[in-house]
Amino acid sequence: MSEFANWRRSSQSGTGGGNCVEVAQNLPGTALLRDSKLGTDSPVLAVSPHRFTAFLDAIKSDRLDG
Repeated sequence: MSEFANWRRSSQSGTGGGNCVEVAQNLPGTALLRDSKLGTDSPVLAVSPHRFTAFLDAIKSDRLDG
């Protein structure tokens, strides 16, 4: 599945020591995430688009601990 993904890097890439996330949202019903430093060797996390949007909303509103 991830071989058909159109990966894009986080807008925050290049900050914070090179910790980067890539996301692909071009596959129906799935959002894929991976570590950009590992590229094609990275494990891929697949989530529903709804869950991914909820995750982003939580980050933006500072609702995550850590």
